[in-house]
Amino acid sequence: MTHKIKRDRYFWTVALQTVCVNIFLGSFGPTQPLLRADQGTSLTVAGLHGTAMGLASILAGLANPHLAHRFGRPVTAWIGLGFFSIGLIAFVASPSVFFSIPAALLAGFGVSITINNAITAITTHYHELSPMALTQANAIASCGYVSGTLIVGTIANNYRDLWRLGMLTALPLAAFLFFVMRDKSTEIHVPHEDGSQTGTLSREFWISWVGYVACIASEFAISFWAAALIINRTGATPAISTLTVAALGTGMALGRWYGGRILKHWHLDTQLSIFIGLQAVGFTIVWFSHNLQLSFLGVLIAGLGISNQFALASLRMIGFSDNRPDLAIGRSSMAAGIAIGGSPFLLGVLGDLFGISRGYLMVPVLMMIAYLIVKLTPSKVSQKVLEDNEL
Repeated sequence: MTHKIKRDRYFWTVALQTVCVNIFLGSFGPTQPLLRADQGTSLTVAGLHGTAMGLASILAGLANPHLAHRFGRPVTAWIGLGFFSIGLIAFVASPSVFFSIPAALLAGFGVSITINNAITAITTHYHELSPMALTQANAIASCGYVSGTLIVGTIANNYRDLWRLGMLTALPLAAFLFFVMRDKSTEIHVPHEDGSQTGTLSREFWISWVGYVACIASEFAISFWAAALIINRTGATPAISTLTVAALGTGMALGRWYGGRILKHWHLDTQLSIFIGLQAVGFTIVWFSHNLQLSFLGVLIAGLGISNQFALASLRMIGFSDNRPDLAIGRSSMAAGIAIGGSPFLLGVLGDLFGISRGYLMVPVLMMIAYLIVKLTPSKVSQKVLEDNEL
């Protein structure tokens, strides 16, 4: 039987919401060397921006089940995009680290709320087709990631002092979505009489939760500090290395769009294991490389590996949640917060103490943890075999 995903107005609205926040994410991590140079801070202090975003994700995880219950997922996503827009403007306008860190916190809160509700929206809209639908929505989101990196990197390379303005390209898209694409129907959301989703989650969920932490931690360690490692190994300028990291987003986009199709006959857990393996190959190339072009290839392969880990690991946790997706995603956001806040900061500390190359050895440890947990906790996600899923 043939099953096709209908990419309707709802799909595109949700996907483009995540494009907005990914423009910021794609430019935020790779430009850490530029921000650190502007503010004159150490690797450790610069890593506090990632810590602020991690804390924001934890706060979003605590707030998300209550917001989704009170306002419904569509409105909650718009609330998240509003927080993100305000935080983005504040970050761009921040004159020092004392202002940019709180701005990163506010923007990060909006990013997490938006992404959390995108996942649950796609999952509930497509049901058994959600693995394919979610990876394709994430592929579209990766276009924002690549665009953010390329725009800011190009500006930095040609107009060094204006690189932050490139981040503001997310705002016109957010305005277009809100005023043009938003569903303006008068249907009123009625909160469920049982209240927001609560309760105790299973042991399998929490084991899977730890694996999710490892996946996100390794992703953000690479995305935040790959530019610094490439500078250290190849002698490239911060602006050029920022453009090189665009390969990470390109790999993520390719992996998200085509990975699900190529591996559609494989079990979800097998797919996740393959992507972790690809990330390990890409990381190894980057870590050993002293050549800019080879580093570019390594980052591209690492991006392929990272591409679907977030989506597949999220679906695993939802599968362990006993039909409580908002609660599961809220807890996953807390996991992401720990990973986003802890991993880049810890890598920054290790970089200051031992050098960025040796500090980067924490990444393969995280990948091994994620792989072992996938093997220890087989998923409970119902997944149809998809055939002929064409554009």
